[in-house]
Amino acid sequence: MSDVNAAPVSLKCRICGGDIVNNYLAGTAQCANCGNRWNIADVIPDYGKYSRIIANINKANDIVESDSKAASGNEARLLYKTAIMDCGKFNDPVSADLIRICEEGQKNAELLSIYAKGKSFYEKKSYSSAVHELSKVKGYRDADAMVEICKEEIEKERKKQLPWAIVFSLIIPAAVGLFLRETFSWPWAVCIIIFLLGSAGLGFVFYKGGVASIILKVVSFLAATPLILYSILKYALHVPTVPSVIIAIVGPIVLFILFASFTEQITKKNK
Repeated sequence: MSDVNAAPVSLKCRICGGDIVNNYLAGTAQCANCGNRWNIADVIPDYGKYSRIIANINKANDIVESDSKAASGNEARLLYKTAIMDCGKFNDPVSADLIRICEEGQKNAELLSIYAKGKSFYEKKSYSSAVHELSKVKGYRDADAMVEICKEEIEKERKKQLPWAIVFSLIIPAAVGLFLRETFSWPWAVCIIIFLLGSAGLGFVFYKGGVASIILKVVSFLAATPLILYSILKYALHVPTVPSVIIAIVGPIVLFILFASFTEQITKKNK
């Protein structure tokens, strides 16, 4: 197979002598000075040998420009990679230019994959995950607009959850305050200050959301019943501390076991 270097490529316009700009993907060559245009095959000998490479690049470009699926991004990257491998068969300036086009295309295909993933989260109303992904591709298509919508929806959801955030923020600090009071006989004033500071901090964590918020909510939920039961036994019924603690911890567990057993028996009877 002949090499481009064996038949020198014309780099100057035949009419005005200006520089020729080759559009490999469109198959045209145009003078940057006078605008005259030719078929690129008239400028570059053996241009036809790049037909398969150019077909793959054009197909990948169409996918990147029109599709919005993560799988499409992967398909486009594969096409670019195939084109680069095929370019390796030719050691000439044209193949080098085509490789640069493919490398730029791979970057765009990666943007498409990230965008598609973020859009999928957006459509599923997983707004936090959508913001995380779409923020990586700022300025790409309508990513910025979707990020703004996601932030608005996240803020709306936070406001809806605010009452629950306040309730959950009280449980753990109350348990800590009572523990310090009952175990170390700390003054009530100090325990109340710790309770207030802890509630404020946890309230902020619950309001912001995230993994830490979920874990703390679970802990708060599990601690709520024993804490309420202990408070009733200790301060309303004046039961001594140790029995109150035992009952507060063991009582809910026993009730849960009995409820689960009762539910299982009812289920078996209905079958």
